[in-house]
Amino acid sequence: MLPKKLQNKLSSRTQDNAFRHLGQGNTLVDFSSNDYLGFSRSTTIFEKAHQYLINHNLIQNGATGSRLLTGNHSLYTTVEQQISTFHNTESALIFNSGYDANVGFFSCVPQRNDSILYDEFCHASIRDGIKMSNAKAFKFKHNDLNDLTHQLSLRAASRSELNDVYIITESVFSMDGDSPDLKTLATICKKNKANLIIDEAHAIGIFGEIGNGLVNELQLEDFVFARIITFGKALGCHGAAILGHRDLKNYLINFSRAFIYTTALPPHSLATIQASYDEMLNQVQHDKIELQENISFFKAEIKRLQLQQLFTTSNSAIQCCIISGNDLVKHISEALKNNGFDVKAILSPTVPKAKERLRFCLHSYNTHKEITKVLELLTTFTP
Repeated sequence: MLPKKLQNKLSSRTQDNAFRHLGQGNTLVDFSSNDYLGFSRSTTIFEKAHQYLINHNLIQNGATGSRLLTGNHSLYTTVEQQISTFHNTESALIFNSGYDANVGFFSCVPQRNDSILYDEFCHASIRDGIKMSNAKAFKFKHNDLNDLTHQLSLRAASRSELNDVYIITESVFSMDGDSPDLKTLATICKKNKANLIIDEAHAIGIFGEIGNGLVNELQLEDFVFARIITFGKALGCHGAAILGHRDLKNYLINFSRAFIYTTALPPHSLATIQASYDEMLNQVQHDKIELQENISFFKAEIKRLQLQQLFTTSNSAIQCCIISGNDLVKHISEALKNNGFDVKAILSPTVPKAKERLRFCLHSYNTHKEITKVLELLTTFTP
């Protein structure tokens, strides 16, 4: 039997209509996945990765151990160099997932008596990593650089030259689809001698000339201490990487427990990452243009249907419709599903109470007809 305290927590989730369960695959019109460019369904990427493994005699199902033991197969060096070149950074270190990368970074880089200032809407993996750190952590209001500056000033007097400051944000926030003013943020960090860390999970493939993210688009590479990128969104595969100085890579190899004590990715995962980056160079302009056109069309349809007051402001592939209350937002999500559209309800406690929402994820492969239809349906279900 499950201990009573745990059973009570499950019962509370059920009472709040926030009980999570594993869904099934479906054939609905996709407005929920992170596969922004359709790479996860690309036969070109699949076949290219397979052929690379055959050509290089990498017929191996598993990595056989951690990278520090037996799992550091030759493809790691090739792919990490490819990633470094693509993102214009000195080094890249691959982790098994974005969650592993964030926990692995924040649990070991900030030290005792250092300070961490993080956006209040940062992803759970960032906050979990911060909890594992010995540094002092403080949150600032979402995308509010005045509040960040205030927080910095409060701690400036007691700050020792031996203690570092780390400022954490995301270039595109996963639950709102919005972005901070990264140029001003970089200036603030430089002025305060703070280390800037940016999670670019939802910017890769959407922003940047070749899909290399907002940091590259804004030419802020030299102002950022570390970037966390993931491959499970626009790249359509699996894994993540931390970008930064070569010394940072060496430090993580030596002290990041999420890197040291886990079995490495198998060669097939690395070959898929490599093929996805090749596809970014070959096809991203076409796919990016289609995605950006869909984002613009979606926003124009919101305006035409007079739904602007319900949606958060976003120029990304994530467009969120705020519908207060778990019961109501789940009801509308189910109604859209019954009409053939997969639009996920995001419930509290994942987002704050009264900020529950429908999260529309747009893709290069969505049609204008699908966008119009789902939004017209939405007008019939919302107050």
